[in-house]
Amino acid sequence: MDSGLVLLLVITALLVGLAVGKAWERYKLQEGQWVDRRRVRQSPHFIVGLNYLVAGRVDLAIEELEEASKLDPGALELRLMLGNLYRERGQVGRAIQEHQTLLQRPRLSQMEHANVLLCLGLDYRRGGFVDRATEAFTEVLKLAPDNESALNNLEKLQEEQRQWQEAYQTRHRLAAIANPAVQTRSKTILAFLEHELGLQALAKSDIPEAIRRFTAAIELHTAVLPAYLSLGDARLKQGDATAAATIWEAAVNVSLDRAYLPLERLEVLYVSQGRADRFVALCERLTDAAPREWRARAALARHLASQGEPTRALESLFGALEHNPHALAIHQSIWALLSSLDLPRPLVARYIEITRQSVFYLDPHVCTRCRYRSTELLWQCPQCHEWDAFVEERITPASDVESEMSPGPNV
Repeated sequence: MDSGLVLLLVITALLVGLAVGKAWERYKLQEGQWVDRRRVRQSPHFIVGLNYLVAGRVDLAIEELEEASKLDPGALELRLMLGNLYRERGQVGRAIQEHQTLLQRPRLSQMEHANVLLCLGLDYRRGGFVDRATEAFTEVLKLAPDNESALNNLEKLQEEQRQWQEAYQTRHRLAAIANPAVQTRSKTILAFLEHELGLQALAKSDIPEAIRRFTAAIELHTAVLPAYLSLGDARLKQGDATAAATIWEAAVNVSLDRAYLPLERLEVLYVSQGRADRFVALCERLTDAAPREWRARAALARHLASQGEPTRALESLFGALEHNPHALAIHQSIWALLSSLDLPRPLVARYIEITRQSVFYLDPHVCTRCRYRSTELLWQCPQCHEWDAFVEERITPASDVESEMSPGPNV
């Protein structure tokens, strides 16, 4: 046979195979009829539904997508999406029913089965069915061991149940498959989980194990401040006050924004050792390094008041007010001090003048991920369960803005 004819036959066969493949991709046999898969995606209802979804109008998106699904009731991706939307709208029962129905379909591929199970697990988690959610995510990981979404959700469930060892193992699995950027975040999370495991050991009076865990947390991520605080506590329980002081002093240098956290511990320790002047020097050093750090000033004021120096204490609190006039904690300290003393009227008048236009912050700490607010700094958000996501929200006084914007002295 002529080689040109053979080549022509091969090319023809390839083109026919490609056409059949495209037709098979586009059409499917359903109840004896061929259904065009593209009709759903080309439907005006589908396009409008997506537009509503982007605009955050879930109710209208559901209405339009339900209309689009009538063109192909068997469209898996669309029914999966609708189930997720019902969950977001709060109709968890409807979402569970939708996803359970999808699981009953014959001839689901392994990946499709895993995706439906994942959505069902999210339904169970939203509904508070912890055991069922855990089981669903575990089943997903049997089908797709590297499914990051299932691992993330399983870890959060374990953290919610305070199953720290299980969460630690799950995070290790995530770290092993994640890209370098996520691996960096995983180290931080592993450090916090090490700290929680250390606290469990400390509660059982297993001090050596607690110290090992706290030390491991710091080695994983040097900025995990609670590990320093707890490690100092463990050393103090061992009777090694010098080591505890060294660790807490190291914590002061980790972050100026959070340098106030070990101050109360250091104050008690220094006073018990007859070195109260060292605490005063530490607070003054902090306020010199970060003038806007009001909590160091408040800690110094508390100490001075306890040492019988109310005037110096008030001066320190007034300094804190000038940089953060909206912090309720400062005002509460001043009110307590003023109510216990017969102070000169100029001091009282100065306080009133500083705070005349103030709006007080009761819960200044805000989660950067979900905007949950708290009166105190939390290491894990109780709402979204993100680690180390809280920052202090503060209105900057005009004087601070001006000082930051003004050019420095010429050198």
